[in-house]
Amino acid sequence: MAFDEGLLGQEAILSLFEAARWAASASNGQPWRFVWSQRDGSELHKRLVACLKPGNDVWAPKAPLLILTVTRTTRERDGAPHPWALYDLGLAMGNLTAQASSMGLLVHNMAGFFPEKAKELFSLPADHEPVTMVAVGRLGDPEGLPEKLRARELAERTRKPLSEIFLGQSP
Repeated sequence: MAFDEGLLGQEAILSLFEAARWAASASNGQPWRFVWSQRDGSELHKRLVACLKPGNDVWAPKAPLLILTVTRTTRERDGAPHPWALYDLGLAMGNLTAQASSMGLLVHNMAGFFPEKAKELFSLPADHEPVTMVAVGRLGDPEGLPEKLRARELAERTRKPLSEIFLGQSP
């Protein structure tokens, strides 16, 4: 994705995470956690970039904001497995994405990163699992991307028809 290189203000960033914070969660457990950094040359930003797989490491470091999403896999109240933690994180990211959209920002979720490296670089507790990395910013000029990425960026966006996502019924 082509991002404008202008940084986001602290207020904008906190607004994104505030939206995530208010997401619904099973038993109000709020198992989501975030490691984030602006593109500021800091050690933290360098560690986030180091977690990206080849391909994503070409464009994502240019985003104004990088986020590592993490979920706590056990419930705080009793340490039992938390079977809905991933769903809850998804709700939080849905809120963050809706907030970003309302602010004119784009969110690009990535599975292309090294979770084990993230665990190591950020000393995550045993019951905390890295789930995705996310780049956030304003739309930039795709002409600055390598040809393959530029073609993907400019391609028409598609989704499966409703008939393919229903099980056992149709509209």
